[in-house]
Amino acid sequence: MSDLLTGVGALWRGQVWVARRPRWWLFGLLPALVALVLVGAALTALAWWAGDIVDWATPFAAHWSSGERALLRDTATALLIGVGALIAIVTFTGLTVAIGQPFYERLVRAVLPPPPGAPEIGIGDALAAALRIGFRTALCSVGLFALGCVPVLGQLLAPALGFCVAGYFLTVELTGIAFDLHGVPPRERLRGRRTAAIGFGLPLVLAFLVPFATVLLMPGAVAGAALLVADRPPRPENRLRPPVGSFE
Repeated sequence: MSDLLTGVGALWRGQVWVARRPRWWLFGLLPALVALVLVGAALTALAWWAGDIVDWATPFAAHWSSGERALLRDTATALLIGVGALIAIVTFTGLTVAIGQPFYERLVRAVLPPPPGAPEIGIGDALAAALRIGFRTALCSVGLFALGCVPVLGQLLAPALGFCVAGYFLTVELTGIAFDLHGVPPRERLRGRRTAAIGFGLPLVLAFLVPFATVLLMPGAVAGAALLVADRPPRPENRLRPPVGSFE
């Protein structure tokens, strides 16, 4: 529970950081708005065509009774839209970070100064990272889709696990810039801190249920991710510099 609260606390501290620096908050909104339009259009198209996709994918149900066929296809349609929403949430974050990469890198550098000689992170690097994380999310979504097909138990567990999976991968996305700047290899980044990662990302996933809430929270989420990285227990060979002016 303490790790979960650590993640939530880092997100809150990030929101406070940008609230005290309105210029950073305002500049951070535009990339999120652009990404929201792109992801929203894709998700709307999926919702529009989901029924047709399910009908095409379940020809074996054509000879079932109307009640059984409708139950199967309605359930599959709901699961498909749910999986699409899960991928859309993570994709939105990846697109936002990629589109606003130069700004968000400056923001992270302001919150958590990197060591001398830290590399510049290009937009191509950010897009490649977003694609890798999106692929991992899609793989997890296949398993969640299969779990959701299990009557009752699966239909209860799949949404809860889906929120946690999305929260974790959101944190992976948002902490990527800070970890890259400090040279922390991917396998070391959130090792032993998955609960904290879920605690950080889960509120952002829930914010997607409120129109435009995630857009408003995104600059603070980037700042909070840097603070979460700063809270990472340092190894002797890779100590992170303390964040600058978190609450001055």
